Order: sequence, then structure tokens, then C-alpha cells
Amino acid sequence: MADAVRHWLMKTEPGTYGIDRMAAEGRTGWDGVRNARARNHMQEMSVGDAVLFYHSSCKPPGVAGLCRVVAEAHPDPTQFDRASPYFDKRASDKNVRWHMVDVEFVAKFDALLSLDALKADAALDGLLATKRGMRLSVQPVSPEHYARVVELAGAA
Repeated sequence: MADAVRHWLMKTEPGTYGIDRMAAEGRTGWDGVRNARARNHMQEMSVGDAVLFYHSSCKPPGVAGLCRVVAEAHPDPTQFDRASPYFDKRASDKNVRWHMVDVEFVAKFDALLSLDALKADAALDGLLATKRGMRLSVQPVSPEHYARVVELAGAA
């Protein structure tokens, strides 16, 4: 069943790129990821995969809405841009180190579904984002956890 939709959680700081900007722009490249595990997760993504759009490094953190993958992994141009904070001097055309995917806006939740609310729901036991110290910016989500988050947010 290789064509099955997979589910992901992608973290961003709302002051850098929040759900309102995502809604206004409609689509963005998810660039600047500089963690090998997160990059590898993006390389596994397929067009149509569902994404929980998560606000991090804020009070409170939590899921703000939904997006969908619209372009599979391709080289992140910020790795080659010397003016970018994401420049990687080890990267080159022959040594692409970092990838990104493109996502499109699907929905903004009426209210942020906070990390505390996620942790309090027994049906979300095992959701990576609720684990203490879990800082990975791109992480897989089970279909059951994804559906429960959408249900809790009232976005079903």
C-alpha cells in the first residue's frame, strides 16, 4: 500500500512562519531544516501526505492547523546561499546535504490545540510531540493520532 497517505507533524515558530502567514500565502517551501532525522523524514514524504502545523518555541506551543505536502523532497536552496542563516559550507551541487518539501495550507484551527491538551488526552499516548525533550521539527504521526488531533480541534 505504497500510495497510502502518511501523516506528519511539522514545527515552526509562529514569529518566523506562523499559521496566519501560511493561510495568507497558501503554499511554502519548508526550508531551513538542519537536523538529519528531520531531513530524512521529509525525504520519505509523498504528495498528498497530511501535516499537523505545530507552533513551537512560544507560550503555549501546540497544533495550529493543517497542511498537505504538494512537492516531494528537493534540494533546499538556503544551504547554498552564503547570506542565509541556513548556509552550509559543506554543501555543493555535487554534495546536496539538505532537502525541503513544499506544503499547502488546508485549515487553521479555531483555537490552538496546546501541548498540554495533547498530553492530557489518553488517546494521544505515544505521540512523539508529547514526549519530554522531543525537539525534532519534522516527525511522523500515526493515522490514529492524526485523526484524534483533528477531532479534538473540531476540524473533522
